[in-house]
Amino acid sequence: MYLTDEILKEKTSICNYMAPSLNDRQDIVVEEVPKLGEQAATQAITEWGQHKSKITHLVFSTSSGINMPTADYRLAKLMGLNPSIKRFVMYQNGCYGGGLVLRLAKDLAENNKGARVLVVCSEISSATCFHGPDETNIDNLIGRALFADGAAALIVGSDPLIGVEKPMFEIVNVTQTIVPDSDADLTGHTRECGLLYHISEKIPSLISKNIEGCLEEAFQPFNIKNWNSIFWVVHPGGPAILNEVEKKLALEPDKLRASRHVLHEYGNMWSGTVLFILNEMRHASVTRGLETTGEGLEWGVLFGIGPGVTIETVVLRGVSI
Repeated sequence: MYLTDEILKEKTSICNYMAPSLNDRQDIVVEEVPKLGEQAATQAITEWGQHKSKITHLVFSTSSGINMPTADYRLAKLMGLNPSIKRFVMYQNGCYGGGLVLRLAKDLAENNKGARVLVVCSEISSATCFHGPDETNIDNLIGRALFADGAAALIVGSDPLIGVEKPMFEIVNVTQTIVPDSDADLTGHTRECGLLYHISEKIPSLISKNIEGCLEEAFQPFNIKNWNSIFWVVHPGGPAILNEVEKKLALEPDKLRASRHVLHEYGNMWSGTVLFILNEMRHASVTRGLETTGEGLEWGVLFGIGPGVTIETVVLRGVSI
C-alpha cells in the first residue's frame, strides 16, 4: 500500500474527504506507477524466455493518475526498452482494463508478424482515491474495503518459439459490451480532492443479468453452452458480484475459486486483478498435476468488468502443462 502513516501525517489534506489534495496524490502516482509496473514487467520478461530487446509493442493500463510524458513512456525509459518500441497507454478504464489490454494485445500480435507485446497493468488506488471517512458517502468506505495497489504483466504473441517461450493461455476471441441503462451506476470523477467514485448497489444484479448474453455471444462460434465445462477468470469487483454470477449461471462452487482467492489475498487491484487470477490458476494447475493451465479444462472465459458499465469478455484456451 503506497499510502503510509508518515505520508498521511505529512499530507493531511488527503485524509480530509473534500480537501484539495490532487497535487499531493499526483506527486506519488506519477513516479510510483511506472516503477511498480517495472517490477511486474521485469518478472514477466524473465519467465518469458526471451530478451527484452525482442519486445516490439508496449501496452500500459492504469487509472492511477494522468501525466505527460505518459506512464508507458516512463516505463520504457526505466526498463531501457528499444526507443522504437510502439507504445500504447490506456488511461481511466478502471476494472475492465485487464480485459481491454488483452483485446488490444491480441490484435497487435496477430496483425504484426513477429510481434511481442508487453502488457503492463499498474494501479495505485490508495493514493488515487483514498479519503478519510465521511458519513454522507458510503461508496468511499466500500471502495477502501475492496481496492488495493498492485501490478501485473505478461507478453502476448503469435506463433510461440517452441522450447524458448512458455505460453500460459491462448487468447481465442474477444468482445466488449456496454450494459444497458447503467451509465450512472459505476462512475469515477477526478476532482481537486482526488478521485470520487460511485458504486451502485445494483452492480451485482446488472452484471448477473447480462453476463449470460456475453457468454452466448462469445462462445457461439465454438458451440459451447455448458458453463460448468469451462474455467473461469472473473474480475472480483467484490464478493457480491461473484455470488450473483455463481447463482445466476448455476456454477459449481469451485468455478470461481481463483477469483475469490485473489480477492481474499490481494483485494481488487483494478485492471491488474484478472492477470493475477490467470497466474493463480496456472500455478494451481501445475501444483495439482492437471493436464492444462485452465485447471485441467480446455476452454475458459475471462471477464473484465468496470465503469460504464462495461464488460470485456475474453475466450481462452488452456495450454498443455
